[in-house]
Formats: sequence, structure tokens, C-alpha cells
Amino acid sequence: MMSKQQLSDPITLRLPLDVLAGTEAVAGACDRSRSWIIVRALKSYLAQEGREVLEIAEARRAIANGEGIDAKEMSVRTG
Repeated sequence: MMSKQQLSDPITLRLPLDVLAGTEAVAGACDRSRSWIIVRALKSYLAQEGREVLEIAEARRAIANGEGIDAKEMSVRTG
């Protein structure tokens, strides 16, 4: 038996009307709730764009800490 996923307290979210309409259309077509559709969309975003945003932020922190290699230095090493 699968354990039930822990959920946060409810949040309030305002959506553009076209996004809400699309969410409702997909929810109705697959017999799911709007919340289910929104959670799936957020998980997809976090797995793709969200991950990229975090990787870029980490790279910027590394550069700020002097952990990067200058592009000119890299071309000397490889060229």
C-alpha cells in the first residue's frame, strides 16, 4: 500500500484566465482535478527549467568564489 503524500497548507494562486481555461480543459479531458494538473505542471517545470536555473545559480556562486576557469585560459589549455 502506498503512503499518502504529505501536502502543504492550501495556497491562493491567481492565474491568467487563458491558463485557467487550459488547466480546466485538460483536467476535464483526463478526469483529474485542477490541483492535480497544476502540480504536474509545476513538477515538470522544476525538473526542467527550475533545475537549469539552480545550476546557473550554483555556477555563478562558484565563479564568485574563484572556482571557475577563465575562457581565455581554457582556450590556451585546449588549443
